[in-house]
Amino acid sequence: MTLIPGGAPLSIASGVREFAEATPDRVAVIDGDRTLTFAALDERASRLANHLTSSGLGVGDRVAVLLGNRLEYPEIAAGIAKAGLVMVPLNPRLTPAEARYILEHSESRAIVLDEALSTIVADSVSHLGLSATVLDGTTLGAAYEEALAAASDVDPRVEVPELDPFCITYTSGTTGKPKGVLISHRSRVLTFYMSALEYGLGAGRVSAAVAPMYHGAGFAFGYAPVFTGGTVTMLRKWDPQGFLDLVEKDRVQSAFLVPTMAQGIRSLGPDAVPAKDLSSLDTLYFNAAALPHALKEWVMDTFPGVGVHELYGSTESGVITNLRPVHMRAKSGSVGHAWYMTEIRIVDEQGNEVAPGQPGELFSRSPYLMNGYLKNPEATAECTTEDGFVTCGDIAVRDEQGFISIVDRKKDLIISGGTNVYPREIEEVLATHPAVVETAVVGEADEQWGETVVCHVVLRPGHELDTAALESHCRGELAGYKIPRRWYAIDALPRNAGGKVSKRDLAPPA
Repeated sequence: MTLIPGGAPLSIASGVREFAEATPDRVAVIDGDRTLTFAALDERASRLANHLTSSGLGVGDRVAVLLGNRLEYPEIAAGIAKAGLVMVPLNPRLTPAEARYILEHSESRAIVLDEALSTIVADSVSHLGLSATVLDGTTLGAAYEEALAAASDVDPRVEVPELDPFCITYTSGTTGKPKGVLISHRSRVLTFYMSALEYGLGAGRVSAAVAPMYHGAGFAFGYAPVFTGGTVTMLRKWDPQGFLDLVEKDRVQSAFLVPTMAQGIRSLGPDAVPAKDLSSLDTLYFNAAALPHALKEWVMDTFPGVGVHELYGSTESGVITNLRPVHMRAKSGSVGHAWYMTEIRIVDEQGNEVAPGQPGELFSRSPYLMNGYLKNPEATAECTTEDGFVTCGDIAVRDEQGFISIVDRKKDLIISGGTNVYPREIEEVLATHPAVVETAVVGEADEQWGETVVCHVVLRPGHELDTAALESHCRGELAGYKIPRRWYAIDALPRNAGGKVSKRDLAPPA
Protein backbone atom coordinates (compact mmCIF):
# COMPACT_ATOMS: atom_id res chain seq x y z
CA MET A 1 0.00 0.00 0.00
CA THR A 2 1.21 3.52 -0.80
CA LEU A 3 0.57 6.47 1.49
CA ILE A 4 -0.62 9.52 -0.43
CA PRO A 5 1.31 12.55 0.87
CA GLY A 6 -1.14 14.97 2.44
CA GLY A 7 -4.03 12.51 2.23
CA ALA A 8 -7.21 13.52 0.42
CA PRO A 9 -7.06 16.59 -1.83
CA LEU A 10 -9.11 19.59 -0.78
CA SER A 11 -12.31 20.04 -2.79
CA ILE A 12 -15.17 22.50 -2.57
CA ALA A 13 -17.53 19.49 -2.72
CA SER A 14 -16.18 17.93 0.47
CA GLY A 15 -17.99 20.12 2.99
CA VAL A 16 -21.36 19.26 1.48
CA ARG A 17 -20.55 15.54 1.74
CA GLU A 18 -19.34 15.82 5.32
CA PHE A 19 -22.40 17.57 6.67
CA ALA A 20 -24.82 15.44 4.66
CA GLU A 21 -23.49 12.58 6.79
CA ALA A 22 -23.12 14.47 10.08
CA THR A 23 -26.30 16.58 10.02
CA PRO A 24 -28.46 15.31 7.13
CA ASP A 25 -31.68 16.96 8.32
CA ARG A 26 -30.23 20.36 9.12
CA VAL A 27 -31.29 23.13 6.74
CA ALA A 28 -28.39 24.17 4.53
CA VAL A 29 -30.05 26.73 2.24
CA ILE A 30 -33.07 29.02 2.56
CA ASP A 31 -34.56 30.86 -0.40
CA GLY A 32 -37.76 32.59 0.64
CA ASP A 33 -40.24 29.82 1.44
CA ARG A 34 -37.99 27.10 -0.03
CA THR A 35 -35.45 25.20 2.04
CA LEU A 36 -32.91 22.48 1.35
CA THR A 37 -31.37 20.12 3.90
CA PHE A 38 -27.78 18.96 3.71
CA ALA A 39 -28.92 15.48 2.67
CA ALA A 40 -31.02 16.89 -0.17
CA LEU A 41 -28.28 19.30 -1.21
CA ASP A 42 -25.72 16.52 -1.39
CA GLU A 43 -28.03 14.20 -3.35
CA ARG A 44 -29.04 16.89 -5.83
CA ALA A 45 -25.39 17.85 -6.35
CA SER A 46 -24.59 14.21 -7.14
CA ARG A 47 -27.48 14.00 -9.59
CA LEU A 48 -26.30 17.15 -11.36
CA ALA A 49 -22.75 15.79 -11.55
CA ASN A 50 -24.00 12.59 -13.17
CA HIS A 51 -26.27 14.51 -15.54
CA LEU A 52 -23.34 16.63 -16.73
CA THR A 53 -20.95 13.71 -17.21
CA SER A 54 -23.63 11.70 -19.03
CA SER A 55 -23.70 14.42 -21.67
CA GLY A 56 -20.06 13.71 -22.49
CA LEU A 57 -18.23 16.13 -20.22
CA GLY A 58 -14.93 14.99 -18.75
CA VAL A 59 -12.53 16.10 -16.03
CA GLY A 60 -11.47 19.71 -16.48
CA ASP A 61 -14.25 20.66 -18.90
CA ARG A 62 -15.84 24.04 -18.24
CA VAL A 63 -19.47 24.58 -17.27
CA ALA A 64 -20.86 28.12 -17.34
CA VAL A 65 -23.41 29.13 -14.71
CA LEU A 66 -25.83 31.99 -15.40
CA LEU A 67 -27.92 32.56 -12.29
CA GLY A 68 -28.74 35.14 -9.69
CA ASN A 69 -28.77 34.24 -6.00
CA ARG A 70 -31.16 31.34 -5.50
CA LEU A 71 -31.53 28.00 -3.71
CA GLU A 72 -29.81 26.01 -6.46
CA TYR A 73 -26.53 27.92 -6.60
CA PRO A 74 -24.70 25.93 -3.88
CA GLU A 75 -25.82 22.55 -5.26
CA ILE A 76 -24.75 23.53 -8.77
CA ALA A 77 -21.28 24.55 -7.57
CA ALA A 78 -20.96 21.33 -5.56
CA GLY A 79 -22.25 19.20 -8.43
CA ILE A 80 -19.79 20.66 -10.91
CA ALA A 81 -16.97 19.97 -8.44
CA LYS A 82 -18.16 16.41 -7.76
CA ALA A 83 -17.80 15.69 -11.48
CA GLY A 84 -14.28 17.14 -11.64
CA LEU A 85 -15.50 19.97 -13.88
CA VAL A 86 -14.70 23.68 -13.71
CA MET A 87 -17.35 26.35 -13.06
CA VAL A 88 -17.44 29.57 -15.10
CA PRO A 89 -19.79 32.03 -13.35
CA LEU A 90 -21.52 34.57 -15.60
CA ASN A 91 -22.90 37.93 -14.51
CA PRO A 92 -26.62 38.19 -15.36
CA ARG A 93 -26.00 41.82 -16.33
CA LEU A 94 -23.71 40.89 -19.23
CA THR A 95 -24.68 41.74 -22.78
CA PRO A 96 -24.92 38.82 -25.24
CA ALA A 97 -21.61 39.90 -26.78
CA GLU A 98 -19.86 40.00 -23.40
CA ALA A 99 -21.22 36.59 -22.46
CA ARG A 100 -20.17 35.19 -25.85
CA TYR A 101 -16.59 36.37 -25.28
CA ILE A 102 -16.37 34.61 -21.90
CA LEU A 103 -17.97 31.41 -23.18
CA GLU A 104 -15.56 31.27 -26.10
CA HIS A 105 -12.47 32.31 -24.16
CA SER A 106 -13.13 29.78 -21.38
CA GLU A 107 -14.00 27.07 -23.91
CA SER A 108 -17.14 26.27 -21.96
CA ARG A 109 -18.90 23.14 -23.19
CA ALA A 110 -22.09 23.35 -21.13
CA ILE A 111 -24.19 25.89 -19.30
CA VAL A 112 -26.65 25.83 -16.41
CA LEU A 113 -28.92 28.84 -16.51
CA ASP A 114 -32.12 30.51 -15.38
CA GLU A 115 -34.80 30.59 -18.09
CA ALA A 116 -35.36 34.28 -17.29
CA LEU A 117 -31.80 35.03 -18.45
CA SER A 118 -31.85 32.90 -21.60
CA THR A 119 -31.77 35.82 -24.05
CA ILE A 120 -28.24 36.67 -22.88
CA VAL A 121 -26.82 33.39 -24.16
CA ALA A 122 -29.39 32.09 -26.67
CA ASP A 123 -27.22 32.77 -29.72
CA SER A 124 -24.08 31.50 -27.99
CA VAL A 125 -25.71 28.21 -26.98
CA SER A 126 -26.70 27.64 -30.59
CA HIS A 127 -23.49 28.78 -32.30
CA LEU A 128 -21.08 27.23 -29.81
CA GLY A 129 -23.03 23.97 -29.47
CA LEU A 130 -23.32 24.19 -25.69
CA SER A 131 -25.24 21.60 -23.72
CA ALA A 132 -27.80 23.63 -21.74
CA THR A 133 -29.67 22.75 -18.56
CA VAL A 134 -32.38 25.27 -17.72
CA LEU A 135 -34.03 26.18 -14.44
CA ASP A 136 -37.70 27.13 -14.72
CA GLY A 137 -37.93 26.47 -18.44
CA THR A 138 -36.83 24.49 -21.49
CA THR A 139 -36.16 27.18 -24.10
CA LEU A 140 -32.49 26.31 -24.65
CA GLY A 141 -32.18 22.77 -23.34
CA ALA A 142 -33.14 20.18 -20.74
CA ALA A 143 -35.33 21.16 -17.80
CA TYR A 144 -33.18 21.23 -14.67
CA GLU A 145 -35.52 19.31 -12.36
CA GLU A 146 -36.27 16.66 -14.98
CA ALA A 147 -32.57 16.22 -15.65
CA LEU A 148 -31.86 15.71 -11.95
CA ALA A 149 -34.75 13.27 -11.57
CA ALA A 150 -33.43 11.14 -14.44
CA ALA A 151 -29.83 11.07 -13.20
CA SER A 152 -28.23 8.70 -10.70
CA ASP A 153 -27.99 9.88 -7.09
CA VAL A 154 -24.68 8.03 -6.53
CA ASP A 155 -21.87 10.45 -5.74
CA PRO A 156 -19.32 10.09 -8.58
CA ARG A 157 -16.50 11.26 -6.28
CA VAL A 158 -14.25 12.34 -9.11
CA GLU A 159 -11.01 13.48 -7.49
CA VAL A 160 -8.82 16.18 -8.99
CA PRO A 161 -5.61 17.65 -7.55
CA GLU A 162 -6.42 20.39 -5.05
CA LEU A 163 -4.39 22.90 -7.04
CA ASP A 164 -6.60 22.35 -10.09
CA PRO A 165 -9.11 25.15 -10.71
CA PHE A 166 -12.61 24.78 -9.38
CA CYS A 167 -13.67 27.90 -11.25
CA ILE A 168 -12.64 30.55 -13.74
CA THR A 169 -13.87 33.94 -12.57
CA TYR A 170 -13.72 36.75 -15.08
CA THR A 171 -12.62 40.17 -13.89
CA SER A 172 -14.83 43.14 -14.57
CA GLY A 173 -12.58 44.30 -17.38
CA THR A 174 -11.78 47.78 -16.04
CA THR A 175 -8.89 47.81 -18.53
CA GLY A 176 -9.64 46.05 -21.81
CA LYS A 177 -11.18 42.60 -22.13
CA PRO A 178 -11.99 40.73 -18.90
CA LYS A 179 -9.35 38.26 -17.78
CA GLY A 180 -10.18 34.73 -16.63
CA VAL A 181 -8.81 34.17 -13.12
CA LEU A 182 -8.06 30.51 -12.35
CA ILE A 183 -8.98 29.78 -8.72
CA SER A 184 -8.06 26.43 -7.19
CA HIS A 185 -9.98 24.16 -4.84
CA ARG A 186 -7.23 24.69 -2.27
CA SER A 187 -7.51 28.46 -2.45
CA ARG A 188 -11.24 28.51 -1.87
CA VAL A 189 -11.45 25.73 0.71
CA LEU A 190 -8.88 27.48 2.90
CA THR A 191 -10.80 30.72 2.42
CA PHE A 192 -13.98 28.97 3.61
CA TYR A 193 -12.35 27.65 6.77
CA MET A 194 -10.62 30.93 7.63
CA SER A 195 -13.87 32.83 7.01
CA ALA A 196 -15.72 30.53 9.38
CA LEU A 197 -13.09 31.24 12.02
CA GLU A 198 -13.06 35.00 11.42
CA TYR A 199 -16.64 35.90 10.60
CA GLY A 200 -18.70 33.42 12.57
CA LEU A 201 -19.85 30.97 9.90
CA GLY A 202 -20.41 27.24 10.20
CA ALA A 203 -22.45 24.76 12.24
CA GLY A 204 -25.30 26.27 14.19
CA ARG A 205 -24.93 29.65 12.48
CA VAL A 206 -27.17 31.43 9.95
CA SER A 207 -25.56 33.68 7.35
CA ALA A 208 -27.06 35.81 4.60
CA ALA A 209 -25.98 35.71 0.95
CA VAL A 210 -26.83 39.17 -0.31
CA ALA A 211 -23.83 39.93 -2.56
CA PRO A 212 -24.14 38.25 -5.97
CA MET A 213 -22.79 34.70 -5.95
CA TYR A 214 -21.52 34.99 -9.52
CA HIS A 215 -18.89 37.38 -8.12
CA GLY A 216 -15.77 36.02 -6.41
CA ALA A 217 -16.37 37.41 -2.92
CA GLY A 218 -20.12 36.85 -3.16
CA PHE A 219 -19.55 33.18 -3.92
CA ALA A 220 -16.85 32.73 -1.29
CA PHE A 221 -18.97 34.17 1.50
CA GLY A 222 -22.24 32.70 0.22
CA TYR A 223 -20.92 29.15 -0.13
CA ALA A 224 -18.63 29.14 2.93
CA PRO A 225 -21.53 28.86 5.43
CA VAL A 226 -22.80 25.70 3.70
CA PHE A 227 -19.31 24.24 3.27
CA THR A 228 -18.67 24.60 7.01
CA GLY A 229 -22.00 23.16 8.15
CA GLY A 230 -24.06 26.30 8.65
CA THR A 231 -27.14 27.72 6.98
CA VAL A 232 -27.21 30.37 4.26
CA THR A 233 -30.33 32.35 3.44
CA MET A 234 -30.55 33.95 0.00
CA LEU A 235 -31.55 37.48 -0.89
CA ARG A 236 -32.30 37.19 -4.59
CA LYS A 237 -31.86 40.87 -5.38
CA TRP A 238 -30.33 43.56 -3.24
CA ASP A 239 -32.93 45.63 -1.44
CA PRO A 240 -32.03 47.39 1.83
CA GLN A 241 -35.44 46.90 3.41
CA GLY A 242 -35.49 43.34 2.13
CA PHE A 243 -32.16 42.72 3.87
CA LEU A 244 -33.48 43.96 7.21
CA ASP A 245 -36.59 41.81 6.75
CA LEU A 246 -34.40 38.79 5.94
CA VAL A 247 -32.27 39.24 9.07
CA GLU A 248 -35.39 39.41 11.23
CA LYS A 249 -37.25 36.54 9.53
CA ASP A 250 -34.40 34.01 9.34
CA ARG A 251 -32.52 35.19 12.46
CA VAL A 252 -29.37 35.96 10.50
CA GLN A 253 -26.22 36.17 12.58
CA SER A 254 -23.54 37.04 10.02
CA ALA A 255 -23.65 38.93 6.72
CA PHE A 256 -21.18 40.09 4.10
CA LEU A 257 -21.98 43.48 2.57
CA VAL A 258 -20.37 45.97 0.23
CA PRO A 259 -20.30 49.68 1.19
CA THR A 260 -23.07 50.67 -1.23
CA MET A 261 -25.37 48.28 0.62
CA ALA A 262 -24.67 50.04 3.91
CA GLN A 263 -25.36 53.32 2.13
CA GLY A 264 -28.69 51.89 0.97
CA ILE A 265 -29.67 50.88 4.51
CA ARG A 266 -28.72 54.33 5.75
CA SER A 267 -30.91 55.93 3.06
CA LEU A 268 -33.98 54.22 4.56
CA GLY A 269 -33.88 56.78 7.36
CA PRO A 270 -33.14 56.67 11.09
CA ASP A 271 -36.21 54.61 12.02
CA ALA A 272 -35.66 51.67 9.65
CA VAL A 273 -33.15 49.67 11.70
CA PRO A 274 -34.78 50.18 15.15
CA ALA A 275 -38.12 49.09 13.67
CA LYS A 276 -36.85 45.54 13.09
CA ASP A 277 -35.79 42.81 15.53
CA LEU A 278 -32.16 42.40 14.50
CA SER A 279 -31.02 40.99 17.83
CA SER A 280 -29.67 37.83 16.15
CA LEU A 281 -27.13 39.80 14.09
CA ASP A 282 -23.65 39.81 15.60
CA THR A 283 -21.23 40.10 12.65
CA LEU A 284 -21.01 42.33 9.57
CA TYR A 285 -18.05 42.24 7.24
CA PHE A 286 -17.35 44.56 4.32
CA ASN A 287 -15.30 44.30 1.15
CA ALA A 288 -15.28 45.18 -2.60
CA ALA A 289 -14.60 48.90 -2.08
CA ALA A 290 -13.40 51.25 0.62
CA LEU A 291 -15.83 51.79 3.49
CA PRO A 292 -15.71 55.59 3.93
CA HIS A 293 -14.94 56.75 7.45
CA ALA A 294 -18.28 58.52 7.95
CA LEU A 295 -20.23 55.48 6.74
CA LYS A 296 -18.12 53.17 8.90
CA GLU A 297 -18.95 55.27 11.96
CA TRP A 298 -22.64 55.17 11.03
CA VAL A 299 -22.58 51.36 10.76
CA MET A 300 -20.94 50.98 14.17
CA ASP A 301 -23.33 53.47 15.80
CA THR A 302 -26.43 51.98 14.16
CA PHE A 303 -25.52 48.35 14.94
CA PRO A 304 -23.88 48.82 18.37
CA GLY A 305 -23.87 45.16 19.38
CA VAL A 306 -22.46 43.95 16.08
CA GLY A 307 -18.80 43.19 15.38
CA VAL A 308 -17.84 45.08 12.22
CA HIS A 309 -14.94 43.95 10.04
CA GLU A 310 -13.45 45.56 6.95
CA LEU A 311 -11.43 43.24 4.76
CA TYR A 312 -9.34 43.97 1.72
CA GLY A 313 -8.51 41.67 -1.15
CA SER A 314 -8.95 40.92 -4.82
CA THR A 315 -10.12 38.18 -7.14
CA GLU A 316 -6.49 37.35 -7.90
CA SER A 317 -5.20 37.34 -4.31
CA GLY A 318 -8.20 36.43 -2.19
CA VAL A 319 -8.49 38.06 1.23
CA ILE A 320 -5.30 39.97 2.03
CA THR A 321 -6.04 41.95 5.20
CA ASN A 322 -8.76 42.24 7.82
CA LEU A 323 -9.55 45.04 10.27
CA ARG A 324 -11.18 43.44 13.29
CA PRO A 325 -13.87 44.96 15.52
CA VAL A 326 -11.46 45.54 18.41
CA HIS A 327 -9.47 47.97 16.24
CA MET A 328 -12.31 49.42 14.18
CA ARG A 329 -12.62 52.80 15.90
CA ALA A 330 -8.96 53.35 16.76
CA LYS A 331 -7.80 52.42 13.25
CA SER A 332 -10.87 53.27 11.20
CA GLY A 333 -8.81 54.49 8.24
CA SER A 334 -7.03 51.15 7.99
CA VAL A 335 -7.90 47.79 6.46
CA GLY A 336 -6.13 45.98 9.27
CA HIS A 337 -3.33 43.45 9.45
CA ALA A 338 -2.37 40.66 7.08
CA TRP A 339 -5.01 37.89 7.13
CA TYR A 340 -4.26 34.32 8.16
CA MET A 341 -1.28 32.73 6.36
CA THR A 342 -0.64 35.91 4.36
CA GLU A 343 2.64 37.75 3.80
CA ILE A 344 2.63 41.38 2.66
CA ARG A 345 5.27 43.55 1.05
CA ILE A 346 4.96 47.25 0.27
CA VAL A 347 7.59 48.27 -2.25
CA ASP A 348 8.82 51.24 -4.28
CA GLU A 349 9.19 51.40 -8.07
CA GLN A 350 12.47 49.46 -7.84
CA GLY A 351 10.94 46.66 -5.77
CA ASN A 352 12.55 47.71 -2.48
CA GLU A 353 10.45 47.57 0.67
CA VAL A 354 9.52 51.03 1.91
CA ALA A 355 9.73 52.29 5.48
CA PRO A 356 6.63 52.51 7.71
CA GLY A 357 4.56 55.53 6.77
CA GLN A 358 5.79 55.60 3.18
CA PRO A 359 3.46 54.71 0.28
CA GLY A 360 4.30 51.87 -2.06
CA GLU A 361 2.72 49.13 -4.15
CA LEU A 362 1.25 46.28 -2.10
CA PHE A 363 2.15 42.66 -2.92
CA SER A 364 0.91 39.58 -1.07
CA ARG A 365 1.64 35.86 -0.94
CA SER A 366 -0.72 33.31 0.58
CA PRO A 367 -2.48 29.99 -0.13
CA TYR A 368 -5.43 32.00 -1.52
CA LEU A 369 -3.63 33.26 -4.62
CA MET A 370 -4.90 32.52 -8.12
CA ASN A 371 -3.22 29.99 -10.38
CA GLY A 372 -2.88 32.73 -12.99
CA TYR A 373 -4.87 34.24 -15.84
CA LEU A 374 -6.31 31.82 -18.38
CA LYS A 375 -4.41 31.95 -21.69
CA ASN A 376 -2.61 35.11 -20.60
CA PRO A 377 0.86 34.35 -19.22
CA GLU A 378 1.99 37.91 -19.97
CA ALA A 379 -0.63 39.44 -17.67
CA THR A 380 0.16 36.83 -15.01
CA ALA A 381 3.86 37.70 -15.18
CA GLU A 382 3.15 41.44 -14.98
CA CYS A 383 1.51 41.13 -11.55
CA THR A 384 3.73 38.39 -10.08
CA THR A 385 7.24 38.42 -8.60
CA GLU A 386 9.77 35.63 -9.02
CA ASP A 387 9.18 34.45 -5.45
CA GLY A 388 5.41 34.25 -5.84
CA PHE A 389 4.03 37.55 -4.57
CA VAL A 390 1.07 39.04 -6.46
CA THR A 391 -0.09 42.64 -6.72
CA CYS A 392 -3.54 43.95 -7.55
CA GLY A 393 -2.11 47.39 -8.25
CA ASP A 394 -2.92 49.21 -5.02
CA ILE A 395 -0.81 51.84 -3.28
CA ALA A 396 -0.67 51.24 0.47
CA VAL A 397 1.01 52.45 3.66
CA ARG A 398 1.93 50.35 6.70
CA ASP A 399 2.21 52.11 10.07
CA GLU A 400 4.57 51.31 12.93
CA GLN A 401 2.04 48.84 14.38
CA GLY A 402 1.67 46.95 11.12
CA PHE A 403 -1.76 48.29 10.18
CA ILE A 404 -2.26 48.63 6.43
CA SER A 405 -4.04 51.58 4.84
CA ILE A 406 -4.91 51.65 1.15
CA VAL A 407 -3.98 54.98 -0.38
CA ASP A 408 -5.42 54.35 -3.83
CA ARG A 409 -5.35 52.25 -6.96
CA LYS A 410 -2.04 52.70 -8.75
CA LYS A 411 -3.87 53.12 -12.05
CA ASP A 412 -6.19 55.76 -10.49
CA LEU A 413 -3.28 57.95 -9.42
CA ILE A 414 -3.57 61.48 -10.82
CA ILE A 415 -0.35 63.30 -11.69
CA SER A 416 -1.10 67.01 -11.85
CA GLY A 417 1.78 69.38 -12.46
CA GLY A 418 4.20 66.59 -11.59
CA THR A 419 2.60 66.01 -8.17
CA ASN A 420 0.87 62.78 -7.15
CA VAL A 421 -2.79 63.18 -6.20
CA TYR A 422 -4.62 60.21 -4.65
CA PRO A 423 -8.37 60.28 -5.46
CA ARG A 424 -9.34 58.18 -2.45
CA GLU A 425 -8.09 60.84 -0.04
CA ILE A 426 -10.34 63.43 -1.69
CA GLU A 427 -13.31 61.05 -1.79
CA GLU A 428 -12.95 60.38 1.94
CA VAL A 429 -13.11 64.11 2.72
CA LEU A 430 -16.13 64.68 0.49
CA ALA A 431 -17.95 61.73 2.07
CA THR A 432 -18.28 63.80 5.26
CA HIS A 433 -20.21 66.61 3.53
CA PRO A 434 -23.94 66.46 4.42
CA ALA A 435 -25.09 66.94 0.81
CA VAL A 436 -22.96 64.11 -0.57
CA VAL A 437 -23.95 60.46 -0.95
CA GLU A 438 -20.73 59.40 -2.69
CA THR A 439 -18.13 60.63 -5.15
CA ALA A 440 -15.62 59.42 -7.70
CA VAL A 441 -12.53 61.53 -8.31
CA VAL A 442 -10.63 61.07 -11.58
CA GLY A 443 -8.01 62.81 -13.65
CA GLU A 444 -8.83 64.49 -16.95
CA ALA A 445 -6.27 65.50 -19.56
CA ASP A 446 -5.16 69.11 -19.23
CA GLU A 447 -2.74 71.02 -21.47
CA GLN A 448 -1.19 73.01 -18.65
CA TRP A 449 -1.04 70.47 -15.83
CA GLY A 450 -1.02 67.16 -17.67
CA GLU A 451 -4.03 66.08 -15.63
CA THR A 452 -6.54 68.05 -13.63
CA VAL A 453 -8.62 66.78 -10.71
CA VAL A 454 -12.30 66.18 -11.52
CA CYS A 455 -15.09 65.00 -9.23
CA HIS A 456 -18.32 63.18 -10.11
CA VAL A 457 -20.71 63.56 -7.18
CA VAL A 458 -23.99 61.88 -6.23
CA LEU A 459 -26.06 64.27 -4.11
CA ARG A 460 -28.68 63.55 -1.49
CA PRO A 461 -32.32 64.22 -2.44
CA GLY A 462 -33.19 67.91 -2.19
CA HIS A 463 -29.63 69.14 -2.72
CA GLU A 464 -28.20 70.87 -5.78
CA LEU A 465 -24.58 71.02 -6.83
CA ASP A 466 -22.90 73.85 -4.90
CA THR A 467 -19.29 73.80 -6.03
CA ALA A 468 -18.29 76.70 -3.78
CA ALA A 469 -19.55 74.85 -0.70
CA LEU A 470 -17.81 71.63 -1.71
CA GLU A 471 -14.55 73.44 -2.43
CA SER A 472 -14.76 75.21 0.93
CA HIS A 473 -15.34 71.86 2.63
CA CYS A 474 -12.25 70.43 0.95
CA ARG A 475 -10.03 73.39 1.87
CA GLY A 476 -10.26 72.57 5.53
CA GLU A 477 -8.74 69.12 4.94
CA LEU A 478 -6.81 69.18 1.66
CA ALA A 479 -3.97 71.07 0.04
CA GLY A 480 -5.09 73.38 -2.75
CA TYR A 481 -3.74 71.22 -5.59
CA LYS A 482 -5.94 68.33 -4.46
CA ILE A 483 -9.22 70.25 -4.66
CA PRO A 484 -11.23 69.28 -7.76
CA ARG A 485 -11.24 71.87 -10.54
CA ARG A 486 -14.34 70.47 -12.24
CA TRP A 487 -17.50 69.04 -10.69
CA TYR A 488 -20.25 66.95 -12.26
CA ALA A 489 -23.48 65.99 -10.50
CA ILE A 490 -24.70 62.53 -11.56
CA ASP A 491 -27.54 60.27 -10.46
CA ALA A 492 -25.39 57.22 -9.66
CA LEU A 493 -21.83 56.00 -10.02
CA PRO A 494 -21.28 53.18 -12.55
CA ARG A 495 -20.33 49.92 -10.85
CA ASN A 496 -19.09 46.50 -11.84
CA ALA A 497 -20.50 43.18 -10.64
CA GLY A 498 -18.49 43.30 -7.43
CA GLY A 499 -19.83 46.69 -6.40
CA LYS A 500 -16.65 48.60 -7.24
CA VAL A 501 -16.94 51.94 -8.99
CA SER A 502 -15.98 51.60 -12.66
CA LYS A 503 -14.15 54.88 -13.20
CA ARG A 504 -13.47 54.17 -16.84
CA ASP A 505 -17.23 54.44 -17.44
CA LEU A 506 -17.34 57.97 -16.03
CA ALA A 507 -17.48 60.70 -18.64
CA PRO A 508 -18.27 64.42 -18.49
CA PRO A 509 -21.96 65.07 -19.18
CA ALA A 510 -22.62 66.02 -22.79
